[in-house]
Amino acid sequence: MRNFCFNPLQKIITMKTKKFYLLLVTMLITSVMVKSQDKKEPQGLAVGDTVQNFQAIDADSTLYVFNEMIKKEPIVLIFIRGQWCPVCNRHMSQLQDSLQTVYKKGANVVVISPEKPEYINKTIEKTGAQFTILYDENQKISDAFDVTFEPSGKTKVIYNTVLGAKLKEAHTDDAERLPIPATFIIDTNKVVVWRHFDPNYKNRSTIKEIIENIPEKKVKN
Repeated sequence: MRNFCFNPLQKIITMKTKKFYLLLVTMLITSVMVKSQDKKEPQGLAVGDTVQNFQAIDADSTLYVFNEMIKKEPIVLIFIRGQWCPVCNRHMSQLQDSLQTVYKKGANVVVISPEKPEYINKTIEKTGAQFTILYDENQKISDAFDVTFEPSGKTKVIYNTVLGAKLKEAHTDDAERLPIPATFIIDTNKVVVWRHFDPNYKNRSTIKEIIENIPEKKVKN
């Protein structure tokens, strides 16, 4: 018959160990919940919001300053995901086909891409774009417009392997974030007067919508 010896110290250590693990699990659950709450879905600038100044380069490394561009005419500003996105390329081709109509309405067109200049050149080659396409380094512009999001891990794999996005190579950083392909029409007071914002990348602004919502030219007295 075995002689079991009760050890009070061992019991105290066991209880403390259980309490420690319970506390650790509680802290981990709380951390996950806080991170989940802090991660807000992008909403995009609303109609009536004022656009803050930004600057960026195009495929030729020419610097564009928003505050200077907006003085001259309203801007149709469109975010794209990159040259690898067939929906973006189709949208840009449609825009190019109606570019002169947009110009006749008195507006300029500026497209914002998260890709480096050499990849913007690929967008130009694929779409025939003759409008301004700017490189959004570190997604500063898409962050300012509140359209930046991070795709799921599975989605990233599809984009990088099937569509050849090479997000880490094409972007400034390794975050592999993307902009929601939204459209904003901004008047010369730097105010958003119309927008198309849809997290479903397949749904884009139409040329008809863009043209109908460009502000009328102001007649100088």
